[in-house]
Amino acid sequence: MSESLIGKNLMEPPATLLPEEPEVQARIEAGDLPEDIVPVAPDSSLVWAMMAEDAWKEGRTVDSYAYARVGYHRGLDALRRSGWRGAGPVPYSHEPNRGFLRALYALGRAAAGIGESEEVQRIGTFLNDSDPSAKEQIEKAQG
Repeated sequence: MSESLIGKNLMEPPATLLPEEPEVQARIEAGDLPEDIVPVAPDSSLVWAMMAEDAWKEGRTVDSYAYARVGYHRGLDALRRSGWRGAGPVPYSHEPNRGFLRALYALGRAAAGIGESEEVQRIGTFLNDSDPSAKEQIEKAQG
């Protein structure tokens, strides 16, 4: 057996790696607020996730839910453009994937906040299936 196949699940699709967003990263590093970045990068799930996180910190659960849902859907679109077929790993270790994973996490958290228990379960499963370490790493990064 080829050494490159040892330890791999041949039934699992390959990991999906989203493309980098250099303009978004440059604006974040420059200190721009997410709401100032979204008009120039409305497809960025990272920017929507950041707005969802800010709204959550401010106690605006419904706003957090809405921003996270947009980030989630923008992320699904990006995943599909990158070859994702509805299943398979989306590793947190690949930094451009983090915006989608953060939006997914934020959506689950806000869904819990508004009592959407079925969605909480579905989103939790999706996050775990994407990367079992994502939830812990997101929570660690957010302090």
